[in-house]
Amino acid sequence: MKQTIMFDLDDTLVHCNKYFYLVIDQFVDLMKTWFASHPLTTEEIRDRQTEIDIAGVQTSGFKSEHFPESFVETYRYFSGLYGRKTNSAEEDHLWKLGLSVYESETEPYPYMEETLLKLQLAGHDLHLYTGGEPLIQFKKIERFQLERYFNERIYVRQHKDIQALESIVSEQGFDRENTWMVGNSIRTDIVPALTAGIHAIYIPTKTEWQYNIVEINVEPKGQFLTLQHLPDVPTAINEYAAGK
Repeated sequence: MKQTIMFDLDDTLVHCNKYFYLVIDQFVDLMKTWFASHPLTTEEIRDRQTEIDIAGVQTSGFKSEHFPESFVETYRYFSGLYGRKTNSAEEDHLWKLGLSVYESETEPYPYMEETLLKLQLAGHDLHLYTGGEPLIQFKKIERFQLERYFNERIYVRQHKDIQALESIVSEQGFDRENTWMVGNSIRTDIVPALTAGIHAIYIPTKTEWQYNIVEINVEPKGQFLTLQHLPDVPTAINEYAAGK
């Protein structure tokens, strides 16, 4: 039986977190250099930056400026804490450093194309559901020519939460008993899918953003699977569809 399958983009189909972590490492190195005469630790810098970044997402969704803002606000916080005078040139450097992550040449997860093609050839309807700004997300989509698999069935939302997923499922008239969400984020992929009463496949990443880590307090109405690798998805879904 044909299934409707929604895929997350970042860290499900293409790499994302690792580029942010590389830039954060550069930020920490700068902060350690600038605050070398103060007892500022790497852990303190990372914790403060994460806290500020997550607060921005929770307030206004996935906006590109949250990331560079978290660098500047972290810098200002510790400058105030240690009585170090802020410098506009340093702030400008941090802002540009934060924005540089969006210029990274992303790469796909192993067997991305093979996975999507196998599902497409099996007759399933593939949809792409991602959080962020359209300009940034469509740059990735175009780079990997993902329209070949999703056509116009692409949804980019600033807020990727329970309400956003429910609106897509309802507006598109998906049959919930034959609809899946595949993603790496418990917060933005799995919990919303289970709440909407559709099937969910969780593919954990090696290093997960703290924002995505929440408890699952929803009782699944359908299938809820944890798979370790993207290529495992077609077998799992096809086996379910064959048994219907």
